[in-house]
Amino acid sequence: MLNGLSYGLLLFMLSSGLTLIFSMMGVLNFAHASFYMVGAYIGFSIAQVAGFWVALFIAPLLVGLLGAGFERASLRKVHKFGHVPELLVTFGLSFVIVELVQLIWGRSAVDFRPAEILQGSAFTLLHDADGTMGFMFGRAPAELCAATSGTTCSFFPATRAFIMLVAVVMLASLWLLITRTRIGLVIQAALTHPEAVEALGHNVPRVFMLVFGAGTGLAGLAGVIGGTTFVTEPAMALTLGALLFVVVVVGGLGSLSGAFLASIIIGVMQTFAVALDHSLARVLTNMGFELSAAARQNELLRLTISDAAPILPFLLLVLILIFRPRGLLGTRDT
Repeated sequence: MLNGLSYGLLLFMLSSGLTLIFSMMGVLNFAHASFYMVGAYIGFSIAQVAGFWVALFIAPLLVGLLGAGFERASLRKVHKFGHVPELLVTFGLSFVIVELVQLIWGRSAVDFRPAEILQGSAFTLLHDADGTMGFMFGRAPAELCAATSGTTCSFFPATRAFIMLVAVVMLASLWLLITRTRIGLVIQAALTHPEAVEALGHNVPRVFMLVFGAGTGLAGLAGVIGGTTFVTEPAMALTLGALLFVVVVVGGLGSLSGAFLASIIIGVMQTFAVALDHSLARVLTNMGFELSAAARQNELLRLTISDAAPILPFLLLVLILIFRPRGLLGTRDT
């Protein structure tokens, strides 16, 4: 469950920037996962020189500046033509970013390590032989976890705990910014009533540029943290790119709370699916169905839940589009 929550919160960190961009600008950025990858690689390069904590703050700012520059130089010029040109230009940008990353950093994975304080265990779960559970901050002593002690130790990585902490802080900060500040009011008004906002003296194109830069900066922040927790490689954008849009659509386009809920559901669902490595035949047998020997050898019934784990989010997407097209907490149809 903890692994599922941490993975889901990483998905939220990545999807929150895309949700912010779409809710404020109406732009569905196909290159958002690519900015996530750029954040990881820029963070890796900065960490080599100045350390992880400096990279954690500088890399998102640089990715945000790149995003703002792209909005000003390219996206702004096609915004007036509608959603299709926006999708095409961001889709093309994703391929350009992948090629540039491979040219600069190579095609193989890089060794992006977190700060030393994050390389250990945040806490240890202790499972005694009598069935009782215990808890200990940090890594439990080796003698306590030895096979002869009768206690099973489960170590929870500090990097995953850090993901959970940052994601919760990000959710609270974005909610307060959008709903409780003057900046959030101006941003929301610029989407629905741009002429009125300009009449009040605000530069609407600049507002949109800052929103797009902030959204891509959040993707860069997720990239720095996700790159140290998982693998920093050129395929990392492709790995999470499709799943990112599943999260946004399932939660409801433009809904920050919906993206949070969908991220948690998908993260926990995929983690449990991988952990529960049971075949469909075994599941049916446990439910009381009697299967013949030939049926047990059927390729479909021998398919395990872990084998089907990658397609479960997309099955959820299909069900959501059929029965609730607006998403779990969305206000507009997808």
